[in-house]
Amino acid sequence: MSTPTVVIAGAGPTGLALACGLRAAGISVRVVDKAREPAVTSRALGLQPRGSEVLDRLGALDDLPRRSLPVRQTILHVGGEPVARLRFGRRTNLVTRPALLVSQAEVEARLRQRLAELGTEVEWDRELLAADQDGEGVTVRLPDERLRADWLVGCDGAHSRVRKAAGIDFPGVPVVERFLLADVRVALPLPRDTVSVWLSADRMIGVFPLPGTDLWRLMAPAPAGTGTDTGTDTGTDAVLAALLGVLRDQADLAGEEVRETLWTSTFRIHRRLASTYRRARILLSGDAAHIHSPFGGQGLNTGLGDAENLAWKLALVATGRARDALLDTYQAERRPIAEGVLESTSTATRLVVGQTPPARMARDHLFAPLLNRPLVQRLIWEEMSQLKVSYRRGPLAPRRLRTAPTPRPRAGDRVPDLECVREDGGRTRLHTELGARWALVAPAAAAADLATVARRHLGETNTAVLVPVTGGRRALLVRPDGHLAWSGTSPATLDRWLTRVLGDGHVR
Repeated sequence: MSTPTVVIAGAGPTGLALACGLRAAGISVRVVDKAREPAVTSRALGLQPRGSEVLDRLGALDDLPRRSLPVRQTILHVGGEPVARLRFGRRTNLVTRPALLVSQAEVEARLRQRLAELGTEVEWDRELLAADQDGEGVTVRLPDERLRADWLVGCDGAHSRVRKAAGIDFPGVPVVERFLLADVRVALPLPRDTVSVWLSADRMIGVFPLPGTDLWRLMAPAPAGTGTDTGTDTGTDAVLAALLGVLRDQADLAGEEVRETLWTSTFRIHRRLASTYRRARILLSGDAAHIHSPFGGQGLNTGLGDAENLAWKLALVATGRARDALLDTYQAERRPIAEGVLESTSTATRLVVGQTPPARMARDHLFAPLLNRPLVQRLIWEEMSQLKVSYRRGPLAPRRLRTAPTPRPRAGDRVPDLECVREDGGRTRLHTELGARWALVAPAAAAADLATVARRHLGETNTAVLVPVTGGRRALLVRPDGHLAWSGTSPATLDRWLTRVLGDGHVR
């Protein structure tokens, strides 16, 4: 087998999305995973609009929206009474896709399908045992093979072997000591487009609909005194009994018979963040770089965002079109996003769980009533969608004088999905042209000169040239991940920006 350019450890959503992005850009990849076969349990559930957008750009969204449950609302009960109805999925100027409840196993299956179409299969039962790097590459040791790669990316989860091999610290703190989870088949008298949550004093339970007939996820902190709160009795029967007890007490749902238990789990909620995302030729992504509370459904989507950001940068470096300093911008852009997710999900978890009497007072009498306000709902919905993610303060944003005008979107912002015309005259959407390629969106009169500069730096086939159906006089250079790289009118200015970002002498 030929020496790979990139080895990816971990075939979860992050590793698979990264592999798809690299293969679409023509980069040789091997994906190894210590599991014997793909996981079939649901694990993460929420696919936010940003996550759907990433999968769409990678060509992996496929029929997931049809196989998913659209989430329309969360109903919050306090003391058994519904006190807040938080509506999701309403179209705004920013968000035009719904949030989806879909099994992580389904997302991974679509990504593996796409990766196979790109010529790469996951290598199962291939545990990464060790990794050593030098100035020229990384030596990866598998159970029956040593291989050399230019780069190694750890997408191998919270207990990442890659992170440990690189000597990267993973500091953090526990948020909640023990949570219980069960996916069950049971007929519940609850709406199937709704997440239902019951709160009472220091107890809570969340009930999430899952795709399939009468499938639901139950999740709650381990009740004190049940054994599961200390981890002494965490078998399937004990976990299910504890969850059904909370459901009976909090939601007054006692007569429903569980026909099938698909999966149970106990876990601690931690918040941890890697001290660095890169050590020379070894990088981290997804849960290997950050873990946090599942509240808000941000984990899977943050990992997909990491993968998409890293893929186009690593592709440019691997093909010699950029110096490897470009990879430092991966951490500069993505680590602050993870910091924000860690903070927001930890705060939400502590507030919802109500670990102290003041927290419960604020939750029941301040936080819950606020959720009924339309403005608050829109702000929460747009924040959860992850479409507000911006890199405008990052190192790739063009330097501007403070007195210079700042048109919208600004460099680093996500660019809306504009309607455009391709060079062959066909109509298209901006985000359809992205994924493995950049897009230059320019007025017809300026497109040719700007395209010459962009393609000299980025590659002829790596740059789509589009004319907006409606638009102003400024051209937009849009990154493969949908964020604005540069805007302006001057080919010389574009050339200077690309030279600064990619490095002089690295154009092929």
